Amino acid sequence: MENDLNLAVEAALEAGKLLRKHFGKSLTVDEAHHHDIKLALDKESQDLITKILLTARPTDALYGEEGIAGNQDSNRHWIVDPIDGTVNFFYGIPHFCVSIALRVGEEVVLGVIHDPMVGETWTIIKGGQPLLNGEPVQVSPRTKLEESILFVGCGKDTEALNTGIERFHKASLRARKMRMMGSAALGMAYICCGRLDAYVESTISLWDIAAGQLLVESAGGKVTLTQKTGKSDSYSIVATNGKIPIEEIL
Repeated sequence: MENDLNLAVEAALEAGKLLRKHFGKSLTVDEAHHHDIKLALDKESQDLITKILLTARPTDALYGEEGIAGNQDSNRHWIVDPIDGTVNFFYGIPHFCVSIALRVGEEVVLGVIHDPMVGETWTIIKGGQPLLNGEPVQVSPRTKLEESILFVGCGKDTEALNTGIERFHKASLRARKMRMMGSAALGMAYICCGRLDAYVESTISLWDIAAGQLLVESAGGKVTLTQKTGKSDSYSIVATNGKIPIEEIL
């Protein structure tokens, strides 16, 4: 796993360099929806990651936000979000990341989340200690909602938006502070190292949270995923430090 992790870090850092190079510049929009944007750079970043990973592991598969590649019959699947926080990126908000996980069979065995603007990289191998820039991290010790900072995502469709807004309102009456940050992967990385205490969203995709789930759980937190009916690799998520009574606001 160590060699696979080093490869994933290399891919994430190279993609991060690409994103930094284009941050704040004129960008080509491939698709624009009411609550989402797809950039040509999303695909360019994933293509770069794909080239690095599959050149080194040619028999592996890759499953990403921008499509699939490699040998889909393989039991080793790289799960990639080339820009998690694309809308932030497009509007010049420096809060986005690259997320890469490796799933062997049904089990995610390693993860990398890289924030190229802040220069932070979270890494984890299943069964090991989560690291932030090489230093061990763990979830916060907070046990009270009144002392907690919570991240509520609102999704992209009407149902998810309504659920997110209702939860945000309910939680804001209890928590110390609420956040809507725009990057699920970074939100989970922040729980992993104790900056946030929970992240809740009613609809999220696997590539957004695969690496983050392993980071949070390895750091002592708890992640509950519920499969969305009729939607492949789409879930509702509740991720916490494992200590706060999150069920009181759901």
